[in-house]
Amino acid sequence: MSNNTNSSVPHPAGDGFLQRASQYVNTFCEMALFVTMVIMTIVTILQIVFRFWFRALTWSEELTCFLLVAATFLGTAVAFKRGAHIAVTFLLNLLPTSLKRLLLLGIDAVGIIFFVVLTVYGGVLCVQESTQMATAIAISMSWVYLIFPLTGSVCILHLLAHCQEVLRGNV
Repeated sequence: MSNNTNSSVPHPAGDGFLQRASQYVNTFCEMALFVTMVIMTIVTILQIVFRFWFRALTWSEELTCFLLVAATFLGTAVAFKRGAHIAVTFLLNLLPTSLKRLLLLGIDAVGIIFFVVLTVYGGVLCVQESTQMATAIAISMSWVYLIFPLTGSVCILHLLAHCQEVLRGNV
């Protein structure tokens, strides 16, 4: 996805189902990312305070690590929607419109394949690790690994919405 597109701006052709779904899911991901970062910050501050003045919290470091992973993947999904990932577009911009669209669709297809693999194997990992428990916070690791298929699915949705925009000629 090019970093010069803003998917949240309505296009003259009207937003389709994929664009509306992508925007709705992105709004949820942004809120989840914000909440994740706030909780991670609070837990980290509590960890420091308790280590310094009281007895260390045994669960805080593990929870912070899990939240950091979740924030990373949620941030990836949000960045895909915003087109904020690094992109080298100078050659793309030199191409005629038809080739540019074809190349953008090819790039999106590669991304979709990657995220399908992430989603499928993330789901397999959730099932395989359902009996494994996190050491300090005593939850099933399936809850921790659920971030892989969830954000993979979100990125697929964003890429499909981008493909539709490319096909409409809005990108």
